[in-house]
Amino acid sequence: MPSDKVLDRWKTAPVLLTGASGVIGVALAEELRRSGYDTVITTSSRDADLTDQREAARLLRSVRPSLVFHLAARVYGIMGNIKNKGQAYFDNVRINTNVVEAAREAGVEKIVAMGSTAIYSDIVPLPMSEKDIWLGPPHPSEAAYAHAKRGMLAHLEAYHSQYGLDFAFCISTNLFGPGDKFDEQFGHVIPSLISKFHRAVTEGSAVEVWGTGSPQRDFLYAKDAARAMRLVAEQYTGPINLATGIPVSIREAVETLREISRYRGEVLWDRSKPDGQKLRDYNIDTLRNLGFEPQYRFSEAMQETYDWYADAAGQVRR
Repeated sequence: MPSDKVLDRWKTAPVLLTGASGVIGVALAEELRRSGYDTVITTSSRDADLTDQREAARLLRSVRPSLVFHLAARVYGIMGNIKNKGQAYFDNVRINTNVVEAAREAGVEKIVAMGSTAIYSDIVPLPMSEKDIWLGPPHPSEAAYAHAKRGMLAHLEAYHSQYGLDFAFCISTNLFGPGDKFDEQFGHVIPSLISKFHRAVTEGSAVEVWGTGSPQRDFLYAKDAARAMRLVAEQYTGPINLATGIPVSIREAVETLREISRYRGEVLWDRSKPDGQKLRDYNIDTLRNLGFEPQYRFSEAMQETYDWYADAAGQVRR
């Protein structure tokens, strides 16, 4: 845990966020500024192609941050991960390797990196705990993406051992919120469903949902995730689960959106599409010990996100 002197320095020195145009990046930048961090520098792929080692090194040299939140990734939902395994693996390995090495070269004190609960295997006891990260292979539907994330954790652990580079690796559950990417085909489940329900209400069409609705996921609102990541940066070293600890079924999420959107049409369940893992349930004792509890109920967070999408539907990312 950094000393008070180190925390004071971080709040006045540059703090770099990679991948800051995404749903968690926007929320985290707001959280840091609200919490007294004076110089929060946000970057996206428009500022540097992090798959290029020279551009990653140039970015870190130019900013010279003491603290880095590494959020940049090639991200898909379950279908996107199935259809783009090679690209998901290759691009994420390059992005992560380049950023971690560039951070070491630039003298960064700590990296807080965004991992994924996709790294956990189906054979891990429930609720899934950080001590079981390496127990068994990831689920086949997301294995390529998950192995790239596991590789980043191994990289961070090696640099911590050899160079003393401090790190936290946030094993993040499904995030959602305003500013998300609302891709109905390849996106994550909540933004995809929000787009489908809004379109169905607007057009008077049916809503098609992939799978059976039985799988359970842990959905974390971006504003809660941002607060959790700040607490992790300020207090923790190592891998840590970033979740609510409350599983919600896909069917429950659909019914919540039906009520929020006031949709009265038909919901069609496409059982030919994959469900993925049946249950994802996470032990968040370590995160709770840092003082974290979600401040938003699932229904409240869904309402805020749906309302934001309805207001900005013609301008959202897809």
